[in-house]
Amino acid sequence: MNHLLIIEDEPVIRGALRRLLERHGHRVSEAESVEAAKSAGGLADYDLIITDLRLPGLPGSSVLKLAQDVPVIIMTSYASVTSAVEAMKSGAADYIAKPFDHDEMVMLVHKVLKEKQQERRTAALQTDVDQAYPVAGMIGKSTAMSEVCNRIHKVAPTEATVLITGESGTGKELVARALHKHSARSEAPFIAFNCAAVPDQAIEAELFGQNQSDRFRPGLIQSAVGGTLFLDEIGELPMAAQARLLRVLQGGTHDNNGDTQPNVRILAATHRDIRKLVQENAFRSDLYFRLRVVELNLPPLRERGDDVIELAVFLLDKARKQLGRAPLKLSREALEAIRRYHWPGNVRELSNAIERAVILCEGEQITPDLLAIDHRITGTSAASDVNDKLSLEEYFRVFVLEHQEQMTETELANALGISRKTLWERRQRFGLPRPKKRG
Repeated sequence: MNHLLIIEDEPVIRGALRRLLERHGHRVSEAESVEAAKSAGGLADYDLIITDLRLPGLPGSSVLKLAQDVPVIIMTSYASVTSAVEAMKSGAADYIAKPFDHDEMVMLVHKVLKEKQQERRTAALQTDVDQAYPVAGMIGKSTAMSEVCNRIHKVAPTEATVLITGESGTGKELVARALHKHSARSEAPFIAFNCAAVPDQAIEAELFGQNQSDRFRPGLIQSAVGGTLFLDEIGELPMAAQARLLRVLQGGTHDNNGDTQPNVRILAATHRDIRKLVQENAFRSDLYFRLRVVELNLPPLRERGDDVIELAVFLLDKARKQLGRAPLKLSREALEAIRRYHWPGNVRELSNAIERAVILCEGEQITPDLLAIDHRITGTSAASDVNDKLSLEEYFRVFVLEHQEQMTETELANALGISRKTLWERRQRFGLPRPKKRG
């Protein structure tokens, strides 16, 4: 229930307004002057203040400085509408002229309260974003991550195109969002597009738009005007789409309508070795150099030292809050298991393991069995050698072929730090169908 304050020196008007608002479900307090309202308690404790402009003593407009961020509606006579407009310039939420219609007042109160509620939701969402994408440290104090953070701070305010590289699960989209959030485009759209998630024949229409009957359906590039377009898995972009993207980056046309380059910042990411793709003629060299104005390489979790412990604690607190759980802690054995594990799926795999443990935990402490870490996967030197010497695609092939007979698809996906859907998609892409079990 919203708590409203009415400041009005006319008892008849004040009482009628209080009864009107109480009938519509509001809790209402009243005062005959600003001084009386101040003496009754803090003005910042209300959800909305409705005050007459002309009052004995301090004018109603003085409430604006006293009420902090509480919205204020100014009541005024027709003769002083100009003063009410001036009050709005000083921060009043709205004004209403006397004599006013009851329905008009109720609708105005509803509108102002709804707008304030939306502001609070936006502020809360921004807080969540700040916590989810903490740039100043990106969770971790390792030398590698400190260098990444320093580069983000330098590059974010510019308009430079950035290529973000690193293994799957290292947080490439997180970095892209951080670059957007700390740029001059932070209030404009951030649109993420996974180039590997859409069939080749549909990518161009998705990105650049297409003509449909008598109208042009805009693509993601047009939708991101003024903001940032993040192209994840850019290494999977078909050659034809690469050519059109290059024209956009060069300021040329990008569709049959002859549109020129829109006001969009392009960020791209990949887990693949783009230079190798260029050598194999699978990726345009000119587009590679256009995208790689600045390159940010994210280190795998196994190279970040004690960052894994700090990340685990952060992810545990985040997961238990999202799931509505009381505070939990990681046991000493669980911390040791986390430290020893190789984390082939990087931060995404760690996040999945922590969330699963929070869901299954029935006490106040996360134990190793709840994390379900299989040290056989990366605990041997042979496995480490595989991960160090092979590309991510090759590692995926080796890992799946070695473990698919002993592990279910869900266990494979969890061990790789990916979803079952992504596992299926990669099986199809790499020609690794699940073998049929013999009867």
